[in-house]
Amino acid sequence: MSASLATDLHDHLALCQEMLTLVERESASLRQGDEAKRFEFFSARKTLLPRLDESVARIKRQRLDWQRLPAADRARQPEVTGLLRQNQDLIMKILVLDRENEQQLLRRGLVPPKHLPSPERQRPHFVADLYLRQGGR
Repeated sequence: MSASLATDLHDHLALCQEMLTLVERESASLRQGDEAKRFEFFSARKTLLPRLDESVARIKRQRLDWQRLPAADRARQPEVTGLLRQNQDLIMKILVLDRENEQQLLRRGLVPPKHLPSPERQRPHFVADLYLRQGGR
């Protein structure tokens, strides 16, 4: 099981690296004001999405088995733990950079109105504040 999980995590890491490269290229393009490549990035994202969905599904299927293993057994497989951490770190980089790209597009008015983020998304503590106002129930 852990060998299969490690393989899937390696594959997912490679996919995330592709995504990061794409987002970095998009960022550079936006900084240079090259809006002609927007469709290229959109198309590349659309082709990555099914692969990402498939990769996440494979990892999800194995996640519960991994979590059910005793801590001692998991500790004997540091590669999986390291790969999980690497994937998380890379995903966070992608999210931050993609958010910056989205802000650049918004500033230039290049996002259709129906795709504008909700005002709550611009307030990172909105859910926590809402929860507190409801009495913490």
